[in-house]
Amino acid sequence: MGYDLQMKVWRGDATGGELVDYTVPVEEGEVVLDALHRIQATQSGDLAVRWNCKAGKCGSCSTEINGRPRLACMTRLSTFEEGETVTVTPLRTFPVVRDLVTDVSYNYKVAETVPPFAPEPRPADGQYRMQQVDVERGQEFRKCIECFLCQDVCHVIRDHEENKQSFSGPRFFLRYAELEMHPLDTNDRRELAREQAGIGMCNITKCCTEVCPEGIHITDNAIIPMKERVVDRSFDPVTWLGRKIFRRDQLPEAQVPQGRSE
Repeated sequence: MGYDLQMKVWRGDATGGELVDYTVPVEEGEVVLDALHRIQATQSGDLAVRWNCKAGKCGSCSTEINGRPRLACMTRLSTFEEGETVTVTPLRTFPVVRDLVTDVSYNYKVAETVPPFAPEPRPADGQYRMQQVDVERGQEFRKCIECFLCQDVCHVIRDHEENKQSFSGPRFFLRYAELEMHPLDTNDRRELAREQAGIGMCNITKCCTEVCPEGIHITDNAIIPMKERVVDRSFDPVTWLGRKIFRRDQLPEAQVPQGRSE
């Protein structure tokens, strides 16, 4: 059964904007992205909204819906009361391009600073071997669709623009953890995670975990274990002694790329 949905959609660009009221006819079973598309088709053909797969797998349609970072294609209208006004705004942490489209290029610049996977040489028989428990552990991290909702909700960069120079954010702590915990990888990214990625600035409020559409336990399974590894390397006295005893060329060091360019 259809009904008229009351919506407020942010319209504007980098210079400013405002919430515009819309009344949209919708049908049972539809999602917020359906309502936005109907606005485009029938009322405001110039409404800018980024989307691609409409299946919750591309991460393109990230917006803030009634103040909460969500995927527009995965937010069912049945989530709200029939008479409730649905307010859609762009991701607050990133600069607005136009309407609901934001410039998330910051995230791609950060991605360039993470040392890539560097496997050990192949064994004589040419076959890499891993325990099943290691395979399963990494599978969770690779579910990330890069919607950047976790980046948007992280208050370290959401409320402090200046921190973007020294804080990578939860999506990339997830990436550090994925690589660091891979049993075949030879890079040591712990010092890089502390110095360049700023993992110590994260105070594990779990807000990133709460908004992840893939249900990844970002805080418990990635950030906290990475914090523990960083602390072990930098402050554990036994580890410190080991670094003093062994020669420098016997210790694995991170392959640190050039500094982040803006």
